[in-house]
Amino acid sequence: MSTLTATPQITESSVIPATMRAAVYRGINDVRVETVPVPEIGRGEILIKVATCGICGTDLKKIHTGSHSAPRIFGHETAGTIAAVGEGVTNFAVGERVMVFHHVPCGDCYYCRKGTYAQCPVYKPAGVTAGFEPSGGGFAEYVRVMDWIARDGGVVRIPDDVPFEQAAFVEPANTVLKGIKLLNIKPDETVLVIGQGPIGILHAVLALKAGATVLTSDLYPERHAVATGFGLKHPIHAGTEDVAARARAATDGRGADTVIIAVGGNSLISTAMNAVRPGGKVLLFAQTQHGEAIFDPAAVCMDEKTLLGSYSSSFEILDEVKQLVFGGYRNGFDLTRLISHRFPLEEAVEAIHMASNPSASSMKIMIQHEVTEPGA
Repeated sequence: MSTLTATPQITESSVIPATMRAAVYRGINDVRVETVPVPEIGRGEILIKVATCGICGTDLKKIHTGSHSAPRIFGHETAGTIAAVGEGVTNFAVGERVMVFHHVPCGDCYYCRKGTYAQCPVYKPAGVTAGFEPSGGGFAEYVRVMDWIARDGGVVRIPDDVPFEQAAFVEPANTVLKGIKLLNIKPDETVLVIGQGPIGILHAVLALKAGATVLTSDLYPERHAVATGFGLKHPIHAGTEDVAARARAATDGRGADTVIIAVGGNSLISTAMNAVRPGGKVLLFAQTQHGEAIFDPAAVCMDEKTLLGSYSSSFEILDEVKQLVFGGYRNGFDLTRLISHRFPLEEAVEAIHMASNPSASSMKIMIQHEVTEPGA
């Protein structure tokens, strides 16, 4: 825990408690809801009372693989209300509704100059914590936002008419839009998105907004039904259909111009490479675990198929993302429709279990506190 170096501003309506509840990672597949100290803030820092936090696949990877030391408190798709600000914070005030990024790049290093912000040495360490080693902290009642996150654009105000749950999608929407921009999709192209969980649907919708014809593949008809509600009209039922054959049939035998793999599993790389046309692109978005994968190198060389990856967010596109998520909410782009289950913090272990074992009925899963949303 940090040492309190400045007296924070406290809300007049309530006193910040000394302790809080949090879902603490104690080791591989071991998460426990415990009482822990509320993190103390220092100069330039912000304390946020969490309203809601989405469960991300990268959180689950860390919990199940032991890639990170214990104890930690995960969760980074976080939205809430500023409960206190440290000395020197002049651009935010107690009571403001915000979402927070747990990574912010320096903007000056070699990687930032090349636009690969996720490789920036300043970006890599998490700058938001609920205690222990900084790891996002959204699976807790309060999070401490460190000074460089608060100073360099990592805290984003939420418009009054936008609910916390919609705002929690700003970070994942940023990661998706970053990948979509990397692909440089054209209006005459066909895009295949493998996986129609929340992230897959986001990819498919943004590819559709770019003007492409979008094919979507998933094992569950129930997920295709959700995708239909977002205007996606070309489902491929992966359990009964040949995905690559369907992609070729839809493109005069060529294959899709772009294939996006929005679900984990290295075996899907072969499917994607078979489904993409010569000269096309395959984007690895969900392949975040180290391992080995088999693919035909001649498909890259002779068929000129490009295999590329995209990871985490880009602050270059933050204004566009805010318009997409906040402005979109006012114009029918309601991402809360992707939420299938909401769990209170005390049931965070059950929420993580459900997210780790996806089913036909599960989509985005949120851990939340009782809050009053706009219009409630």
